Amino acid sequence: MIERRKLGNTDLDVSKICLGTMTWGYQNSEAQAHEQLDYALAAGVNFVDTAEIYAVPPSAETYGKTETYIGTWLKSRATRDKIILASKVAGSSADHIRGGAGFKSASILQAIEASLKRLQTDYLDLYQLHWPERKVAIWGKLNYDESMLGDYQTEQERMLEILETLNTIQKSGKVRHFGVSNETPWGLMKYLALADKHHLPRMVSIQNAYSMVRREYEVGLAEIAMAEKVGLLAYSPLAGGILTGKYLDGKKPQGARYSTWGGDRMGYYLGQKTEKAIKLYQEIANDLNISLTQLSLAFVNDRSFVSANIIGATSLEQLKENISSASIVLGQELRDRINQAFFEVQNPTAY
Repeated sequence: MIERRKLGNTDLDVSKICLGTMTWGYQNSEAQAHEQLDYALAAGVNFVDTAEIYAVPPSAETYGKTETYIGTWLKSRATRDKIILASKVAGSSADHIRGGAGFKSASILQAIEASLKRLQTDYLDLYQLHWPERKVAIWGKLNYDESMLGDYQTEQERMLEILETLNTIQKSGKVRHFGVSNETPWGLMKYLALADKHHLPRMVSIQNAYSMVRREYEVGLAEIAMAEKVGLLAYSPLAGGILTGKYLDGKKPQGARYSTWGGDRMGYYLGQKTEKAIKLYQEIANDLNISLTQLSLAFVNDRSFVSANIIGATSLEQLKENISSASIVLGQELRDRINQAFFEVQNPTAY
């Protein structure tokens, strides 16, 4: 049985491996999605994460497909009571979704109804704000840009309106808990402060990128997560597949993400610094006689601030390997070796 952890400060026990679904409807068919769900559930995974904007790369043609595939599985297998189900509402940057209305109250209310219909369920366990609508550093950008400075009084008023809308949804019984995604320390703490002040739903999770090559979460957000009991749902733990080693030395495997998408989307993961870091991690994996994939996922599984590690796969073989990482235990000596490699090539994906 895969270890279960509390989702933030809730009473929900989630498997430390969460099944990510964003490729379903683009790289994966409905039958393949169902096959992955069947295997993950049988293996002890009880947590499934999706979003209305999926499949990825997002487009009007694939919008909602992933939720639809999960919905047909839930109906055909009668498994709703066996999983903890999470989805996300798209922000205003998604012009093809409700005209880019984003987190306006009416838009959120429309979004939850549409997601529930596609998922063929009457409630979600977790509903997340997919991206901040204010300007923030994204995709691994570390340098602060003064153009990001906004009207924070207005932003807080918008956050309060969002929380009031989420409160309405929660009282209706359609969502149990709420979370944020791709948020900053300021954004998370402001949501928590406003919720406490106005007796509105508290954010119980934050879904941000975290891996052996992207560890900026540890600065600021990790402390908040531990102190405020907000669980990290770590996405991209394999850095889009880079941490499998399959792209080393310029390789472009057929059907793989960067081979299919090209380097423009999340291309910051590809570079000489990243390649140097991955080769250091590969040496550690070789010494342990495990795959680089298993080492990379075991590292994320091991972190105390992580509620769940969101793994995704485009094949059943990949899924089996990913889930197998749950049984790998890291000792302090191994943690030290991983940290030493990271310090040798710090923030290799930053720009």
